[in-house]
Amino acid sequence: MCVAVPVQVIEIINNEAIVNYGGVKTKVDISLVQDLKIGDYVLLHAGCAMQKIDSDEAQKTLELFKLLGEYED
Repeated sequence: MCVAVPVQVIEIINNEAIVNYGGVKTKVDISLVQDLKIGDYVLLHAGCAMQKIDSDEAQKTLELFKLLGEYED
């Protein structure tokens, strides 16, 4: 089963971004996502941002991950 996780963009460098997931920062490919800005949330799968998502939806999903024990602040 494949799961995409919401991450927040904290820096943009050409076709890559630094994103934050529960305090872990990592570099991801953002070439599939248009008009991305710092602070936006994207769904991340296999090192690639798949699509931009609404901040409220991202927060709801992260709360569910917390309940499952998969995410820590």
